[in-house]
Amino acid sequence: MKLKPTGDLALIKKINTAIVLESVLKHAPLSRAQISELTGLNKATVSSLVQDLIDNHLVLENGPGQSSGGRKPVMLLFNGTAGYAVGIDLGVNYIRGMLVDLEGNVITEHQSKLKQQDSEHVIRQLEACIELLIKEAPDSPYGVVGIGVGVPGIVDDNGTILFAPNLKWRQVELQSQLEERFKLPVTIDNEANAGAQGEQKYGAGRGIPNQIYVSVGIGIGTGIILNKELYKGASGFSGELGHLSIEYDGKPCSCGNRGCWELYASENALLERAASLGFDNLEELLLAASAGDERVTELIRSIGDYLGAGIANIVNVFNPNVVIIGNRMSRAAEWLGPAVQAAVDHRTLPYHRERMHILFAELQDQSAVRGAAYYAISRFFTKIKS
Repeated sequence: MKLKPTGDLALIKKINTAIVLESVLKHAPLSRAQISELTGLNKATVSSLVQDLIDNHLVLENGPGQSSGGRKPVMLLFNGTAGYAVGIDLGVNYIRGMLVDLEGNVITEHQSKLKQQDSEHVIRQLEACIELLIKEAPDSPYGVVGIGVGVPGIVDDNGTILFAPNLKWRQVELQSQLEERFKLPVTIDNEANAGAQGEQKYGAGRGIPNQIYVSVGIGIGTGIILNKELYKGASGFSGELGHLSIEYDGKPCSCGNRGCWELYASENALLERAASLGFDNLEELLLAASAGDERVTELIRSIGDYLGAGIANIVNVFNPNVVIIGNRMSRAAEWLGPAVQAAVDHRTLPYHRERMHILFAELQDQSAVRGAAYYAISRFFTKIKS
């Protein structure tokens, strides 16, 4: 079969453009000559491709850099304000939304409480939040490029929420509804996966190959990153470690099991036990702990012991470099941390914990929303590179 030269050249140009853009994204500020050295592409090709990227508003010239003997080179930057993305963290009792630029810098955010949990009411509130964020986007060449949403449940490849036990949702076709409403690409994933991506890209997990992100909110979810890649399992549903059985004949869980880890180590578990002390929300508990209320600090420590027990199982299975504790309970790090560490030290194999560190999310309770926005950015880059 005879190849089509024009088609082949167009494909090669697309591939090379993607390589050049990736170099700018990863290594900016850098010069055309440095791109040539990094990529192996000749200087004339690099100059032509860089000009295309400048014409398409994706790369900017940023003045002269250091000279190595001749004329000072012109340095290049990625144009992060060429477009914007919306990230959403859909919690069990809240919606957190964020507008970011293409480098992940936060432009504006919006948060609201969920009073009801039926899907129709929640999706209306979710759409209102997205609409508000889109209206806040500054003018740019590419506008809002997409929407990413992290949800507390199992999601299939079509963005359908198959099961969200704490919301009591089944078979909610969220991606198709949002794409129909906003006419933008929409990515839906489990909230803990989004949190893992957020911490890997912008937070405590930067540059760490093997990490487990533990999202501790109303329930518990986990995002598993192995060799710098998100591990999703054979069907795409891995990470439901909040439903590990830690008590054989324990309390019944909304998932249908008994004795699940999240029943003993989550924000919900903390609030259930705090009710007898007269507290009904995490903010009040954190204020009381900061003021030295020993009843509260002891209660948080006991939740930390359960949290550490589950993390010990994760460490013994995956042998990660780090475990990152995120979501709302990361705000209690001062009192949770020592209890979690003690439980992990007591329950893990010494070889597994020798070089393993427990960290709290650098982005605190914003890991998932930042990760969700990154999904939208990543999808945009994939599209413009292909």
